[in-house]
Amino acid sequence: MPKPLSSAASKRVAVLKALAHPSRLLITEALMTRELCVCDLRELVGDDLSTVSKHLSLLRSAGVLLSEKRGLNVYYRLSCDCFGEFLKCVDQVGAEPKATRTLFPNCC
Repeated sequence: MPKPLSSAASKRVAVLKALAHPSRLLITEALMTRELCVCDLRELVGDDLSTVSKHLSLLRSAGVLLSEKRGLNVYYRLSCDCFGEFLKCVDQVGAEPKATRTLFPNCC
């Protein structure tokens, strides 16, 4: 029987699962530069509003996004500024190892 996860590990699993969809990753990448309203994100993803809203809800539930209602629109932004650094690290996974890299030298 697998050992139960710590609360920190469970949170990591939720965040990684939330990011593990092409549309949700596209949304989070777009939000790295500025906040966007749901109408902009719908256009970006190319899905209907209900599908995009489900993606946004899942990202919010995982703690990846924050939202703010302004008038008739809801605007979304990333909950932390380190997302770009995280993606740089992810990009290094499976990449050719650097010749001078030793075991885990600051990852990237």
